Amino acid sequence: MTSPLPADLYGYLDLLGEQEKEILARVRDFAETRIAPIADGYWDRAEFPHELIPGFAELDVVGLAREWPDRPAYSRLLTSFVSMELSRVDPSMATFFGVHAGLALSSIDLCGSEEQKRRWLPAMRRMELIGAFALSEPHGGSDVAGGLETTARREGEGDDAVWVIDGAKRWIGNGTFADLVVVWARDVTDDPTGGPVKGFVVEKDMPGFTATKMEGKLALRSVQNADLAFSGVRVPEANRLPGAESFRDTNRVLRVTRGGVAWNAVGAMAGVYELARDYAVERVQFGQPIASFQLVQDHLVSILGDVVASLGMAVRVAQMQDDGTFRDEQAALAKRQATIMLRDAVARAREVFGGNGILLENKVGRFFNDAEALYSYEGTKEINTLVVGRAVTGVGAFVGRRPAKD
Repeated sequence: MTSPLPADLYGYLDLLGEQEKEILARVRDFAETRIAPIADGYWDRAEFPHELIPGFAELDVVGLAREWPDRPAYSRLLTSFVSMELSRVDPSMATFFGVHAGLALSSIDLCGSEEQKRRWLPAMRRMELIGAFALSEPHGGSDVAGGLETTARREGEGDDAVWVIDGAKRWIGNGTFADLVVVWARDVTDDPTGGPVKGFVVEKDMPGFTATKMEGKLALRSVQNADLAFSGVRVPEANRLPGAESFRDTNRVLRVTRGGVAWNAVGAMAGVYELARDYAVERVQFGQPIASFQLVQDHLVSILGDVVASLGMAVRVAQMQDDGTFRDEQAALAKRQATIMLRDAVARAREVFGGNGILLENKVGRFFNDAEALYSYEGTKEINTLVVGRAVTGVGAFVGRRPAKD
């Protein structure tokens, strides 16, 4: 494998097996040779580098944690390190990959029928079909469990039934170009005021479905977040996910992916640590490298401490996912702490660069902005605090929360 990550001071990479290290080395090489040279330009233009998709496909790292006919299941620890490596170079590409390989593929894998898995998952693994995950709405973010406004109404019975979807979704990553969009909607067939939440796969060419790119983002600019509109979209019963019968099933997917955001945060911290360390060694002021200044070393060591502490939590989350002992509050705490530390790390790294830190060519400003998105999605600090607080006290503090109907 290539040389250890400079920020991996305690050698967590050594927990991987040799074959896993070889897979990770390919990902690192792809990130550094294919993504890094173009990341700034696409981020600046708020465009997505579609030419990278074949390269992602060649890596064959989609769905690493599940068994395929021609490939064994690998550990969650490996899939997590893959996310970290991508985020170390470009959090936008890590997010694109996480939406497709994490949220979208996991929804079908966890909630789909065997026929649906055969129909969609192999092509998603090859990245011939790109996925998106549509849960957040214009009026619903953290409270979407109890206030989902997008509706699905069944017409007909049995296998010939059709579901008519109406509503809107917002902040949907990959939404402008995804082939398959996993949509969560409230079933109003028998109760117009709202029944259980169900999951559907909407295909991009279905009449009544439109996706509009969100403009003016200041973070993860290469990620194509979209406003989705559903106006009488007719989805066949064959595209309803039979294992998605309530928001508890939605949460099964989120439980798998929330810990991944902690890994993205660790990767971004590792990236800015390397940028700041290299700059400090090379940049000369007052006749000597700024790395010789005590206050600069304080920044570097503080960033390193943020990385190592967050990586330790993230590693343990992945290990517990692998051994089946993983709980919601563990992912929530890891995501909360890692993204808090990420904010500190990117601010310190930008300070090491001084005025040069606001120039895109020095990259640290891109990470500085991207950190704000990682801090907010998959549960804000406040929501994850309440998830952990409820677990450790047995008392829910979600004041004002509308009760979920399922």
